[in-house]
Amino acid sequence: MNRKHFVLAGLLAGAGLATAPAFAQQAITVNIGSSHPTTNIWAYAMKQVFQPEVDRILKAGGGKFEVRWRENYGGTLYKFTDTRAAVRDGIVDVGMVGTVWENSAMPLQNVTYFTPFATTNHEMLIEIFDKLNTTLPALRDSWAAQNMVPLSSLITDSYDLYTNFPIPNFEALQNKKINAPGTSANWLRQTGSTPVDGALTTYYTNIQTGVTQGALSFASGIGPARVYEVAKYMTNVDIGSMYFGSVAVNKRYFDALPKEVQDAFVQAGRATSKAHGAHVTRTAASAMDTMKAAGLQISDLPAADKQKWVNGLPDIVTPWLQSTGEPGRAVLRAYFDELRARGVKPLRDWDKVAR
Repeated sequence: MNRKHFVLAGLLAGAGLATAPAFAQQAITVNIGSSHPTTNIWAYAMKQVFQPEVDRILKAGGGKFEVRWRENYGGTLYKFTDTRAAVRDGIVDVGMVGTVWENSAMPLQNVTYFTPFATTNHEMLIEIFDKLNTTLPALRDSWAAQNMVPLSSLITDSYDLYTNFPIPNFEALQNKKINAPGTSANWLRQTGSTPVDGALTTYYTNIQTGVTQGALSFASGIGPARVYEVAKYMTNVDIGSMYFGSVAVNKRYFDALPKEVQDAFVQAGRATSKAHGAHVTRTAASAMDTMKAAGLQISDLPAADKQKWVNGLPDIVTPWLQSTGEPGRAVLRAYFDELRARGVKPLRDWDKVAR
């Protein structure tokens, strides 16, 4: 009997059963989704990086928890106008939130759209807003007020002009109609052109039918939308990259998660930010190569004309500050402090009014 017990113990140890801790793996369901397909720059890293990174971190931590992902990408549950409500109300647990479409409910997150010509470095912009969204009380509290916790910042590459006419100088914009949706319409004030609302999905038809003569947009959006087929001229203006929103998690859901899973979400969010920035860089570069091969004619707006544009803009940030109060002033100061700390010299010191 003693020998039999010895042999059995040896077999169990060899199988890893005698010494392994006994625990039941806990399955956690996560509903994740977006209003856009995963081919879109803002949803791409959610599927390709966030989900597998959460899985990897939890497995490396001992495998106590396993996530069962329920994917709802491509607008299967909600459209772009409802991204905030979808995450806030728990329609999804984790989702892409486009704060650019939520200027009334989340105005603080739109600071970059009221301060153009600040920076074209979209990867740096991600770093700045990943930091500010979690450390600056005004921004952190505004997310919490919407029952959300931001995990990973979303951006655009730099806005430029895509038109069906050449722009050799500032005066060429006179009497032209340019698609410039939402707050970006402010960037055309005092240019002599007329902003027309629209979206990447409407630019092609608008230009083709003469509703507009061009659009203010970014390469990673214009390329896939094939707008260059009807707008053969691209003028580098360097209006800047914009903070667009965040991948966020419903706060009540997040607060109820085990600490290990919360930590995995946060760590995966950081990895998603890096991947998103790199993906936008690749996408924009690839789009430019495709557009140039298709005959897109690229030129730079002369420096003097660009400065004329920058200096001629009215004070578009003060109305935003009047509506956002001291929280807005805090966000504006912090944003420009972060830019300058990284060696950026904005073409206009929009933050002077907040000092």
